[in-house]
Amino acid sequence: MQVTSTTVVTYLKGLQERIMLSVQKLDGGLLTRDEWRKDPSETLQGYGVTQILENGPVFERAGCGFSHVSGPNLPPSATQHRGELKGAPFEAMGVSLVFHPRNPYVPTVHMNVRMLIAKPANAAPVAWFGGGMDLTPYYGFEEDAVHFHENCRQSLAPFGVDLYPKFKKWCDEYFYLKHRAEPRGVGGIFFDDFNELGADKSFEMMQSVGDHFLGAYMPIVERRKELPYGEQQRAHQLYRRGRYVEFNLVWDRGTHFGLQSGGRTESILLSMPPLVSWSYQLKPSPGSEEERLYKDFLIHKEWIA
Repeated sequence: MQVTSTTVVTYLKGLQERIMLSVQKLDGGLLTRDEWRKDPSETLQGYGVTQILENGPVFERAGCGFSHVSGPNLPPSATQHRGELKGAPFEAMGVSLVFHPRNPYVPTVHMNVRMLIAKPANAAPVAWFGGGMDLTPYYGFEEDAVHFHENCRQSLAPFGVDLYPKFKKWCDEYFYLKHRAEPRGVGGIFFDDFNELGADKSFEMMQSVGDHFLGAYMPIVERRKELPYGEQQRAHQLYRRGRYVEFNLVWDRGTHFGLQSGGRTESILLSMPPLVSWSYQLKPSPGSEEERLYKDFLIHKEWIA
């Protein structure tokens, strides 16, 4: 198989549809579909589809965006490891999602799969893949972390036994709030600038990651969505969501790429939670469920043997 933009776009559109149909079936809320296209007068050209469910009984906000854009100059966030491609024209396509559940016992999740093609003037096009998925709980359940990581490992197993530990470590290091010296959640897998298997196999690996998402996350939602909670749990969830906002705005390369390249702001920021709070030097009570999250889950550890 010869990987082309058309091949990748077809897969990505289908993935978005499958995931959001599953979300709507579980939640039952109203799914909004927003198709957009960049204005011809803008530097960045392209189109996309944003699908989002808000204010549902299970998800306060579940957003999943597909985009396919091209531009004359790769932004700095895309060339920080590839200096030789600085300023090259590019084509980028991907699906990115963040689901913010209503019940504090259900974790937030992020998943992204993408391909980027740089087209330098005096050289052949250079394509690479990126993506991954990671889990951000507000209350820790080891069973959920193990299940999520096991599915991450299964998604990579056909392509090399070394990939899960490599991408798991990469995820731990990437989704880390340096200004707070704190992991965002319990991790998962993350990869970027990847073409080590060749274009065809690297694309197959990317597809496997995308295809394993529903099995990694939806059983956790099913297990936790009916658990009773009160004001204390809700307040803790909103406070911890603040960490999510901080990471996405301060450190996330995907957010930076979208904003630096002139992307569609409303779609780029669909990852933001609908409600969030910050408190000054808030400390969890000793022995509480909230303290256990910090001590036993917001740490870098091996979840599966």
